[in-house]
Parts: sequence; structure tokens; C-alpha cells
Amino acid sequence: MKKILVLIVISIFNLSVYSQNSDEAKKLLDEVAHKVEGYNNIYLEFNHRLDNEDADVHQETMGKVTLKGDLYHLKYMGTEQIFDGKKTYLIIHEDEEVIIQNANNEDEGTITPSKMFSFYKNGFTYDMGDLKTVKGIKIQYVKLTPIDSNSEILNVLVGIDVKTKHIFNIIETGENKTVTTLEVRSFKTNQPISEKLFIFDKAKYRDQMNYTISEPN
Repeated sequence: MKKILVLIVISIFNLSVYSQNSDEAKKLLDEVAHKVEGYNNIYLEFNHRLDNEDADVHQETMGKVTLKGDLYHLKYMGTEQIFDGKKTYLIIHEDEEVIIQNANNEDEGTITPSKMFSFYKNGFTYDMGDLKTVKGIKIQYVKLTPIDSNSEILNVLVGIDVKTKHIFNIIETGENKTVTTLEVRSFKTNQPISEKLFIFDKAKYRDQMNYTISEPN
């Protein structure tokens, strides 16, 4: 009987500690999101790395993106991607092609620039991770685990700069052991930008540059 009582007490204690840990992790993520919402716009330069030891795959590419609310203009791997709030425009310069998609066609599981600071809000449980010093910066990690047991994502680590409360990196580990890392190299806010940055000029690409444009039905 005493053993049963001890086990019950231990279980309640562990549950309480886990709940407190989860609440603390969620609070930190919310603090980051709230701070970002206060900026008029954000300009990021980043490294994007893909690693899979089993397949001996190691790729690294740099990119940059400007965000304003849900709107974004991304430059990555020789392509541009514009989201104007309704449609996504993928401009593939090498192929002289533009692919247009409706916003609701985006993969719900994909962390797009629009979702970079808010993707954690749905579909994950939270846990405080390690506090590490990376490149002389103190980074607090928060571990996100998908609620969906069939998810192709094993977990996501969000690294947060303790001082600035900005995201330092996001590390996603897949079920196939592929590790995708996005590391912020430059973080600037409230830059002087033109609203035209988030507008796709169809006439420019179709008539002046003779790009092939594929639109949704």
C-alpha cells in the first residue's frame, strides 16, 4: 500500500514539473512572437542546411527574406517567392517560369516565411530544451514535438537568443533522419521598403521578359 502511495506521489510530482516546463516553454515562444508582431517589417539573411548522415547528403544555401505581417518576398537558390496575402508567386529565373498558387494550396506542415514565428501555435507539445552558448551568444532551445503520431517530423528545436528574444535558429529532424537547419545570419527591423516588394507584376514577367506563367484553375 505504501509503495502504491509513493508511486502516486511521484507521478503527480512528475506531471506537475512537466506541466510547469511546458508552460514555461510556451510562454517564451509567445514572448518571441509578440515582440515580432510589434515590428513594421523584418529583413532576414539566413543559412539553410540539409543533412542526412545515412544518405551522405550535406547541402548548404544562403537566402534572404523580407516580411511584413503575413506578406513576404523570399530570395533563395536562384528563385524568388512572393506572397501577397492571397497568392504565392514562385519565380524560377533559370527556367524563365512563374508558378502561381492560391494561399490555401500551401502545405500545412511546411514552415513558410509567414509562419516562421507562429508555426508552433498549433499541432505541437512544448518542452524547454538546453541553454547553450553558440558563437558567443546564449541560446535557449525549446523542443516542439508533433501531436500527430503520423507526422513526418520527429521534433523541432527553436533556438532563441536570450538577450534579444529573437529566433537564432530552427532545427527540424524528420522521421527519415534528415536534419534541416535554418540559422539567422542577419536580423533587421523596420527597414525603409516599398510596398511594391510584395506585389507581383504580371505584365513585367509575361510581356517584357517572356516568362511562362502557370496559374491555378
